Amino acid sequence: MKVIGLDVGDKTIGVALSDDLNITAQGLMTINRVGIRKDTSKVIELVKQYDCETIVIGLPLNLDGTDSIQTEKVREFTDLLKNKLRSSGKQKIDVVFQDERFTTVIAENVLIEADLSRKKRKDVIDKQAATVILQSYLDTMKKGD
Repeated sequence: MKVIGLDVGDKTIGVALSDDLNITAQGLMTINRVGIRKDTSKVIELVKQYDCETIVIGLPLNLDGTDSIQTEKVREFTDLLKNKLRSSGKQKIDVVFQDERFTTVIAENVLIEADLSRKKRKDVIDKQAATVILQSYLDTMKKGD
């Protein structure tokens, strides 16, 4: 079963998906935020569509590891997502956090190296950040085997 990764922001949610063997992460899409209830419903639709067993959500901590205002927003999103999963009969799906410090910087560097224009980078940065978050998680899971 696959793993889905999310980079939850105020305006968009970057989404990445693992391959069937959970070795690599690929960017899937960027969801434009319309409201927390609709956004969480869209994520659940994707989880069902791609038959995912785990949702990895990037946790935006401060550099010193403490929570930020954005951390609290992500935790609120995650709580609602977990509640909706339970009420939809999908409570067996794991929802885990992955430290996302520096992921946007890493994603930006990857896109710069790929020679994408500033406008194109802006269009795909969230999806790329979700890919970095998910790949970090997958790499951590491989080490744990």
